[in-house]
Amino acid sequence: MEEGMKINIKGYWDTVNMPWGKLFYKLLKNHLDYEDRNILDFGSGFGIMADYLAEKNNVTAIEPSSGMLEYRMCSNSYKQLTGGVEELRKLPDNYFDVIICHNVLEYIENREEVFAEFYRLLKSNGELSIVKHNKQGKIMQKVVFENDISTALKLLNNENAVSVNFGTINEYSDNDLDNYTSGKFIARNKYGVRIFFALQRNEFKEKPEWINDMFELESKAEEIPAFRDIAFFHHIILRKQCEI
Repeated sequence: MEEGMKINIKGYWDTVNMPWGKLFYKLLKNHLDYEDRNILDFGSGFGIMADYLAEKNNVTAIEPSSGMLEYRMCSNSYKQLTGGVEELRKLPDNYFDVIICHNVLEYIENREEVFAEFYRLLKSNGELSIVKHNKQGKIMQKVVFENDISTALKLLNNENAVSVNFGTINEYSDNDLDNYTSGKFIARNKYGVRIFFALQRNEFKEKPEWINDMFELESKAEEIPAFRDIAFFHHIILRKQCEI
């Protein structure tokens, strides 16, 4: 996200601590089982993933919002940098085994430049973890859960949605990743995240067993194309092509 962008920090913090926010991160953590790796978290936010991965890995995190860093999770030790793409340029070539970039690219314009930096920073066969919005899933939520038909129509007409926490969401498709990466990455895994749980009434989500039950359901469905295609988010893990 661009430095200086106004965001609703407190609102976002409250959201990630709700049962549905906790479930979102529980699902992502289940996909990212790394140990003894050099990992970069670009757009680290509150440091939820950086802190989790730092338990078993050497983690560097970059976040442009100083306000978000005030809430930063740091029960495990990792290196935190404040900034954006300019901080990527300072890091060494072929150093990281894994880069994660979750729900960030919707808020920046220079995506090709960012991916060029990711490619430079990753070792051969290094992995890039991207979490992105999925328009079909967003339309489902607007219609089914929010009864917001006008926004659903805008999305179908290729207009951008607006996040209550971050402002305008500049949509991009899964296929756009091929253009941004110039064919230098290949897909390893693709998961749907938030397939079902955002469509339920919030009263169900307060029950003690809800997170574990819904985690089991989402985990069963996350790689089935018919369900994955209507998930609110896609988690795509790319691998850097071997350099010849």
